[in-house]
Amino acid sequence: MNWMSSLWTDESGQDVAEYAVMLAVILVIVIGTVRLIGGNANKVFSSVGSSLVGP
Repeated sequence: MNWMSSLWTDESGQDVAEYAVMLAVILVIVIGTVRLIGGNANKVFSSVGSSLVGP
C-alpha cells in the first residue's frame, strides 16, 4: 500500500506531460501561421515577379 501512495503523489512525470502539451500548442500555432503567411507570400512574390518581367 505504501508504494501505491508514493506512486500517486509522485509528480516527476507531470513535467514531461506539461512540456508535451506546450510543444503541441506551439506546433499548432507555428503550422497555422506558416500556412496563413505562406499563401499570401506566394501571391506577393508572384505579383512582384510578374511586374519585373513586364517591360
